Amino acid sequence: MAEFKHTLRRLRGQIIGWAVGIGLYGLLMSFFYPSMVEMGDMTADFVAMFPEAMHAFFQNIYLIGTPMGYLDVYYFSYLHLIIGILAVSAGAGLLAGDEEKGILDLVLAHPVSRSALFCGRLLGLAAALVLVLAVGWLSWVLPAGRVGLALTPLELLLPFLPLLAVLLLFATVALLLSMVMPAARLAGMFTGALLVGNYLLLGLSNISDRLEPVVRYTPLYYYQGGLAVEGLNGRWLAGLLAVSLLAAAAAWLLFLRRDIRVGGERSWALPGLPRRRTP
Repeated sequence: MAEFKHTLRRLRGQIIGWAVGIGLYGLLMSFFYPSMVEMGDMTADFVAMFPEAMHAFFQNIYLIGTPMGYLDVYYFSYLHLIIGILAVSAGAGLLAGDEEKGILDLVLAHPVSRSALFCGRLLGLAAALVLVLAVGWLSWVLPAGRVGLALTPLELLLPFLPLLAVLLLFATVALLLSMVMPAARLAGMFTGALLVGNYLLLGLSNISDRLEPVVRYTPLYYYQGGLAVEGLNGRWLAGLLAVSLLAAAAAWLLFLRRDIRVGGERSWALPGLPRRRTP
């Protein structure tokens, strides 16, 4: 619990900043919804103005006049990329960041087990993501009745569950890679590239059918987005959470066997190359 509270305190600036940004964006988009509804039959002409390539990344763009389509296109289609920055950076630096600063060995000198340290910090990161998403959910729930968004608070909550699962998956992957790669920044950069690459691959698969067999093995293929309003796919959600748990378990096992360095970044341990540390 001490590490859990400590992690939340350390992330409080990021929690407040991201929550305010996501909340304001949600409020802005919710108050634009009546304008989209008033367009009526003109919505089809409006959508036809967009290039075909854009339709591949926003498959429900023709449903933009409905609550589900509007939520999916203007919010959930790319929110995982935006908040993914927080999840990936925080996950990569959750343990390796303190190690590079020379703090982690001092923390472990106290009577705290590595498992307790690991679990406390991981739960703190998960709680931080939940708090940010809770503000995003409230930014749609509070003005829903005023803007004519005919969705209950529970229906508005459903799309946030797959979003949380995706964020936890990439956060734990970043944590796992930070136990393998020489530096936390490299783990964050690589995981961020995986997230963006998966997003682009998913969009391109809607253009080229040849990518369909490949994209089925990527996490974002099982991300429902705004479609979850009409029904949550429990199997997809459980699968994303299961992969997150596996990545976290692998990172935990590597952390238990890890030789904690005093500070600095490691270099790649390639044959023939001298080992060096960057202070």
